[in-house]
Amino acid sequence: MEILTGNELMSGATVYLDRSGKWVEELQQARVFLKEESEAKDAALAVTKKGGRVISLEVETVTLRDGAIYPDRIRERIRAEGPTAPRFDRQHLDEDGHVSI
Repeated sequence: MEILTGNELMSGATVYLDRSGKWVEELQQARVFLKEESEAKDAALAVTKKGGRVISLEVETVTLRDGAIYPDRIRERIRAEGPTAPRFDRQHLDEDGHVSI
């Protein structure tokens, strides 16, 4: 089983092709292509490439676990779930502030 993923050109957001042919940010809304649907997958890729709105297109293999889409590659799991490192607020320095390095 496979899904189509890429990045939205303007925002850089990770997006997935859904069943209606729209690009959405939620992995669980992605269309899962079965092996016998390769022609439909290839057609969706061709249409997307012509549009130019979504870049860095990838075909990712996935597994269904309890009805949920689970990417096989760790890279795609990270893209779907967000960074593995904690996010911190930007450090604001006053005029005399400094950062130890």
